[in-house]
Amino acid sequence: MSDKKLKIKLMPNGEIQMETHGVKGKKCLDYIEVLKKLVNVKISDTKLTKEYYETENEITEENQAEIKYD
Repeated sequence: MSDKKLKIKLMPNGEIQMETHGVKGKKCLDYIEVLKKLVNVKISDTKLTKEYYETENEITEENQAEIKYD
């Protein structure tokens, strides 16, 4: 499973560029909403990468522990 990363660039003209890495499918769009709420910005352009069109296989693990009291 790959690490999910968010790369944010602050440009000299005040523009903010953001890229997601390791986020497959439409979940990457959730990060745009987070950025909008954090810095109150208007999104003017969105470019989708090939990861947007991929599906993510989520693996869940259950850790179980047995606790014994004497």
